[in-house]
Formats: sequence, structure tokens, C-alpha cells
Amino acid sequence: MTNEHDEPEMERSELAGEFTEDDVTVLVDIYRPAGTQNDWILEVITEEDDLTSWEEPFATDREAFEEFLATVERDGIRSFFGGEDPEPAVH
Repeated sequence: MTNEHDEPEMERSELAGEFTEDDVTVLVDIYRPAGTQNDWILEVITEEDDLTSWEEPFATDREAFEEFLATVERDGIRSFFGGEDPEPAVH
């Protein structure tokens, strides 16, 4: 018997959600365990279910979102899709 409460609840940032540029949409997921002051985790999920996760968490959800925006500006939104190196540079 499994208990649906085995996995911790996650708090999603108000900055999380769909992001579209050049007719390409990705899901920006910024979250941390609910009820904590832990750092925020940043993940980007494409329409093709490619997942990009940053190795280092962020002190604030705003920092996480700004890193996402900087990655899109630097590498383009298509950089999150498959390809040779879907992992963004770690800063």
C-alpha cells in the first residue's frame, strides 16, 4: 500500500509557467519543498518532454527566472531541445 503523502509537497514560484519565444513554448518550473526557506530549483521542460535542470539551486525564485531568461538570450530557446548538449552552463 502506498501513501500519496510519501513525496513532499512542492511550492511553485509565481514566476513558473509557460514561456514562449519565436513560436516555441517551454514550461519553466521553479520550485522548492513547501513550508521551507530552501533554495529554489530551476527546470525547463519542452513540448517534446526534454528536461533541462540546473545543478545549483538559486537563493530566490527571481534569480532562477533571471538565469532562465539569460540562457534564452545567450543560447536561444531552442537550446532546451535535445541536441548534443541540452545542459546549460553552470554558473
